[in-house]
Amino acid sequence: MVRIIAGRARGLTLQVPEGQRVRPTADRVREALFNVLAHRLHVDFTGLRILDLFAGAGTLGLEALSRGAAELTAVEADAGVARVLTANARRLGAVRVVRQEAARFLAEATDAWDVVFLDPPYHKGLIAPVLAALAAGRLAPDGLAVVEHPADEAMYAPEPLGIRFQRIYGGTGITILGAPPPST
Repeated sequence: MVRIIAGRARGLTLQVPEGQRVRPTADRVREALFNVLAHRLHVDFTGLRILDLFAGAGTLGLEALSRGAAELTAVEADAGVARVLTANARRLGAVRVVRQEAARFLAEATDAWDVVFLDPPYHKGLIAPVLAALAAGRLAPDGLAVVEHPADEAMYAPEPLGIRFQRIYGGTGITILGAPPPST
């Protein structure tokens, strides 16, 4: 069972598609991730624009929305998974669900987002092209890209982004990229 951890929708149970089509971010990893965002990187979700690519059931983006984000765009290519995502999104509002491949969505997008979550299928080579598109203008100037990836997959930051945080939680790696912090 997957639940929203904090915010206005705390405790809300989310639907998850049947089978192996998605792997929702584990509660302990999601809690650790949002603690890092809030306390180490000082992200206040209030009013932010969120993009959740490879959204699956929407656990990351909906968690951000519960914590005060102004809007969420959730992108999911699989039709069956997108139906479950849409059902979850209706329960929180302010969500735009787009059924499309992530790279194609970014190629056609003209917006920039404050926080972008990427949780693509593992070992498919989908992270690098998406990060390149984000680095080319789809990430707000002070924005962050949060990548969930297999622990055994090395992560690299495309210019002008830098790695702001990186940690392994069991078999899951979390890498947060953004503009390098100002030197002090």
